[in-house]
Amino acid sequence: MKTWYKQAQRSARVSQVVRSMVHVADVAKPQRVILLPGRALRATASSTRSFLQEMSASGPSAAVRSAGGPGVRMKLLDSVHEDGAKLVEITADEAQKLRAAQPGLVVVPEVFFQPAVQTYQVSTLVKAAAGARAAMKKVVVKVVSQTGGTPVAGAQVVAFTNFAARQGAGGVTSKAGTVSLSLPSSVKSLQRLYVYPENSFWGSLQMKVTLSPNIAVKLTPIDLSFKDSVRFFAGAGGMTDGQGVKVAVIDTGIALGHPDLVVSGGECTVPGENPGDFGPLGGDHGSHCAGIIAARGTPPTGIRGIAPAATLFSFRVFPKPTRQNPEPGASNFSIAKAIDRAVAAGCDFLNLSLGGGDPDAATEAAIQDARNAGAVVIAAAGNEDRSPVSFPASFDLCVAVSALGRKGLFPKGSVDEGDIAGPFGKDKNNFIASFSNIGREIDCTGPGVGVISTVPEKAYAIMSGTSMATPAVVGLAAKLLARHLTLLKANRDAARADGIVKLVLQSAKKLGFGAEFEGQGLPA
Repeated sequence: MKTWYKQAQRSARVSQVVRSMVHVADVAKPQRVILLPGRALRATASSTRSFLQEMSASGPSAAVRSAGGPGVRMKLLDSVHEDGAKLVEITADEAQKLRAAQPGLVVVPEVFFQPAVQTYQVSTLVKAAAGARAAMKKVVVKVVSQTGGTPVAGAQVVAFTNFAARQGAGGVTSKAGTVSLSLPSSVKSLQRLYVYPENSFWGSLQMKVTLSPNIAVKLTPIDLSFKDSVRFFAGAGGMTDGQGVKVAVIDTGIALGHPDLVVSGGECTVPGENPGDFGPLGGDHGSHCAGIIAARGTPPTGIRGIAPAATLFSFRVFPKPTRQNPEPGASNFSIAKAIDRAVAAGCDFLNLSLGGGDPDAATEAAIQDARNAGAVVIAAAGNEDRSPVSFPASFDLCVAVSALGRKGLFPKGSVDEGDIAGPFGKDKNNFIASFSNIGREIDCTGPGVGVISTVPEKAYAIMSGTSMATPAVVGLAAKLLARHLTLLKANRDAARADGIVKLVLQSAKKLGFGAEFEGQGLPA
């Protein structure tokens, strides 16, 4: 779950050194980069293949010497394959030597991506005016259940004094359900007060809140029989829907012990972590996506996904959070390796509910390889308030998904009321979420506002974002592909992948928003 305060993100940008092929920061400190064999994850040229194999077997220095080059100092961290892409640490000077020995390698900077879940965060802490250092006041926010008044612990409280500038204060509720906010005495009201519970409740949004020493917030408990946007637009699937279709959720990991979820396999591709740890060690997000696709529960004690019979695989690319880094990003190396493993597992659809990094050759190569192997990558457009479509969804070989919502499918006073924005569809209750990115790259739309789904270990939560719209489209696509056995069983090549994308997009129905908002519309 995102925290109330937006931490400074690791920069995804590095400078180029001498030749456009060598993208390593021009500093003496070693940088983590990917050695990519051309424009694919595995080498095709015999000399490059031999070099990479020698790196795996004997180490980087021995490989360079075998290639007739001078000694190169670099550290091998991880590999996609013995003859494939590798993650290394290397300085700019040493990268120059490597180029002289192996000009067929492309050096790609390590970049990082975040889950495409929608949560507003404070970017700038509000402070008293200069010279009024002591002029601060404490405001206690108490969060309780609307039913019974029991305190809600662990909720993120986000108080905006200036919403447009993302300025304000925040914190996390204690066991007593309270959090103390420090605000300038001159502030008389909050423009917006968001409360995001960990699970079991709908979030809350209060507008134009007059400040007092104590503010009470009551949260609506989740009713698993409630018809949210996924169940309204996509419906709950029958227990055979999606049968024979394999889906990879490339994310934070999936809750392996949740009663509504069955995970058939997977891998953790985070360098330095146990490959067998593909459970939800990276957070709740992946479990929520998985439930939208293929949860097998039955309300009112569980939830049902769109394609419950689809076979789920969990590929964890987000590291375990730490106190120093509570929102670690997924690297392009981890994502590329996960895509490779998902293709090897025979997955038909790869769900990428993440984005935000700069376009990079390693991620593109992995997506291209997947497409050539008959698999389709469906990716979230991003949640930057109608900004251009983020990468990797902006890559032409991805199916890019925007987020759709509908008035009346969330409780009054929930955070989802803040996501309503025009233009509205043919049905004036329908809207593309205010947070959703848009643009010519959008291929289709899916329900992504106020979605109920599974989270660790055996709980349920509400999330919004193009992160939720993407698995909704994946679920619809899996359900559709399962009914077209000839295509499902076709040779796994680019023609198969093209046929699947064509099937999904031609099934879509336009809702009246326009192409840059909805692409071809909502898949059937």
